[in-house]
Amino acid sequence: MQKARPLLGRCALAWKSVRMASSGVTRQSPLANKVALVTASTDGIGFAIARRLAEDGAHVVISSRKQQNVDRAVATLKGEGLSVTGTVCHVGKAEDRERLVTMAVNLHGGIDILVSNAAVNPFFGNLMDVTEEVWDKGLGPYNVSKTALLGLTKNLALELASKNIRVNCLAPGLIRTRFSSMLWMDKAREDSIKEMMHIRRIGKPEECAGIVSFMCSEDASYITGETVVVGGGTPSRL
Repeated sequence: MQKARPLLGRCALAWKSVRMASSGVTRQSPLANKVALVTASTDGIGFAIARRLAEDGAHVVISSRKQQNVDRAVATLKGEGLSVTGTVCHVGKAEDRERLVTMAVNLHGGIDILVSNAAVNPFFGNLMDVTEEVWDKGLGPYNVSKTALLGLTKNLALELASKNIRVNCLAPGLIRTRFSSMLWMDKAREDSIKEMMHIRRIGKPEECAGIVSFMCSEDASYITGETVVVGGGTPSRL
């Protein structure tokens, strides 16, 4: 084992250089000159996605249902030197959706990237084996609606391919956000959930954001209709 350490060290350094070469260190701003609309992007995974897209060169339009949340998110990202604007948008209201799209068109003459924070979570079905309380929180209808997005992704990808529009889906596992706090605030419950994971920890919102940025870039130009699972190896049934 002692002799293996230098070799492992060299392998780690080589792998680090490969990652740096492919992660933008040698390719700056892969989303430059693009406008990204990110709905529900003032907190959690949505906010992490908005930040990453802006870091990768896009001008990002933040949106949420509450003005104070939009103002806070925009101020934070502008304070980091990122190019963002924001607007109130309830995606269930046609007039709000139209205003969001109009803003993007006025900014850039069109929309290059549209990211809806309607991510699928395929793991709650598995979590039922760990804690029955999940059902008590009314997540059954939520899970059904999210699972429907799997089929919608496939259908939209087929219907919109002729318009040069790609449609992909992110399926996060248990990510440490305010929304999922009911599943990790209790230490015993958190430990039980982590037992199902190959990577035995809860994910971070930023670990979802990089995948979305990749899917929005030209590096993913031949990928459509796919659902990418980011769940630390949690068994999923997609």
